Amino acid sequence: MIAILAVIGGANGWEDIQTYGESHATWLGTFLSLPAGIPSADTYRRVFERLDPQGLERCFLGWVEQIVEATGAQVIPIDGKTVNGSSDRNRGRQALHVVSAWASEHRLLLGQVKVESKTNEITAIPSLLELLDIRGSIITLDAMGTQVAIARQIKAQGGDYLLALKANHPTLYAQVTTWFEQAHATQFAGIEHGYDQRVEAGHHRREHRQVWVVPVSELGDLHQIDQWAGVQTIVMVKRVRRLWNQTTVETMFYLSSLPCDVGRIAHAIRAHWGIENQLHWVLDVTFGEDACRIRSGHGPENFALLRRLAISVLNQETSKKRSLRQKSKRAAMSPDYMLTVLTAALPQ
Repeated sequence: MIAILAVIGGANGWEDIQTYGESHATWLGTFLSLPAGIPSADTYRRVFERLDPQGLERCFLGWVEQIVEATGAQVIPIDGKTVNGSSDRNRGRQALHVVSAWASEHRLLLGQVKVESKTNEITAIPSLLELLDIRGSIITLDAMGTQVAIARQIKAQGGDYLLALKANHPTLYAQVTTWFEQAHATQFAGIEHGYDQRVEAGHHRREHRQVWVVPVSELGDLHQIDQWAGVQTIVMVKRVRRLWNQTTVETMFYLSSLPCDVGRIAHAIRAHWGIENQLHWVLDVTFGEDACRIRSGHGPENFALLRRLAISVLNQETSKKRSLRQKSKRAAMSPDYMLTVLTAALPQ
């Protein structure tokens, strides 16, 4: 309990957890039995090195399931992140790589799976999907997860998919690229399609995003397209970003089991970036994950889960219109506000 509270308050190591406990010992003693006082940093290290990560995650997911039960997780981006500071050359230990499922609407972690390296994400994604109830949800994946078997599993579990199509499927990618170039040149004349555009500005950046959605039948005989379970549409997204010193243009394609509803698909594509902006960026910038040097036993995986739990809990507290960094600092300083954060995280 002390470890969870400390990490919500920004703790980034075992010594930080001990310091938090000692700083709030009187308050903690009002609801925790502490006959030997606050545990030492070494005690926290030993416990979390030995604690079964899957057992800890099951407890966490039990809470998550209660939070999302009423409304469901409508868009679920899945992506991986490497905890760079967890590598240990002396012991020949590679950095921990975690594949996470993120509920964009609720801004909380739905599950995570440890993998040995980024290249093994393909094998981790099916295991992660098995942990989730994805009925009625849209699973979004980057090109690493664009696999026939994964699409089949998503449909079998009652979900829909939006899968980035890149050169790892060279024949299909080349066909889709050529077709959209030709259709775009004629402004999609005579072709059934949906179109959406949006302009967003902020942080010295202006982005013009255009989305075209076309029923797969319009593209004719595509390479092995029947292998993709339930595929209904092909999507093209063009992003023009204007920074203060440069302009970049990016075009991406997606396979989707969703019908030709451009508004829904455009929303799901935007939501996919939530796992980068709302989770991965926050882990590094606010919680300093890459700088953390916890390396031994199950410590890296368990501490990674504590950080993601902390972000999920802080996101549920909306009475203070502050950044997660400021909410975390306030929770560390004020037991009253920490109770507000914990109360907001209780299932309604």
